Amino acid sequence: MPGILLQAVIGGDSLSNVVDSATEAAQKVDTLSVWEMIQKGGWIMVPIGLLSLVTIYIFVERFLVLRRASASPENLLNNVRDQIHQGNIQGAIVLCKSNNTPDARMLEKGIARIGTSVDEIEKAMEGVGKKELSRIEKNVGVLSVIAGIAPMFGFVGTILGVIKIFYNIALADNISIGLIAGGLYEKMVTSAAGLIVGIFAFVLFHYLNFTVDRIAKRMEATGLDFIDMLHEPTK
Repeated sequence: MPGILLQAVIGGDSLSNVVDSATEAAQKVDTLSVWEMIQKGGWIMVPIGLLSLVTIYIFVERFLVLRRASASPENLLNNVRDQIHQGNIQGAIVLCKSNNTPDARMLEKGIARIGTSVDEIEKAMEGVGKKELSRIEKNVGVLSVIAGIAPMFGFVGTILGVIKIFYNIALADNISIGLIAGGLYEKMVTSAAGLIVGIFAFVLFHYLNFTVDRIAKRMEATGLDFIDMLHEPTK
């Protein structure tokens, strides 16, 4: 009976030592920082990083442009109507020039064409409207391209990493879980980075596109209201 108790105590001590050793080993496991993971991705992370910088630059630059374009001045059309009804065409033009918005520039072109046919006024305003929309949506399509090619760069990096892993296995003539897993997780970083950049660019592209469409609809409505306004004095 004492021998059994002694074995139990010794076994308990051994189990406790194993648990302590496992705990110490877990505490010693190195955790990878984001920068270390990026470094392990290899050279393919360079183009992915450049694509992310281009994405951020285009979004910030276009966001500022679209925010200015979205600032529709209140009562602009009403003030223009008052000037035109008073016969002060030049005053209406000056009023539009003082507002740095696509709507104001489109109205300015229409006011400058007063005296010609309505069709000519509409065509002139339509031309300015297309020019303004082309200006505000410049480079927005680049985000769509980045959303498509960034994941491809990531997959290429992973495939190149897998090729390198199997090449090392062939040289070592030994299949080791550590050799496979250690190299594979490093190369999967490129796939994750490419997908993150691609999703980021995809979301920002659609956000900017939505803003451009909203501005386009507002300009169309402003143009129609202006044409209707031209017929008011004859009523």
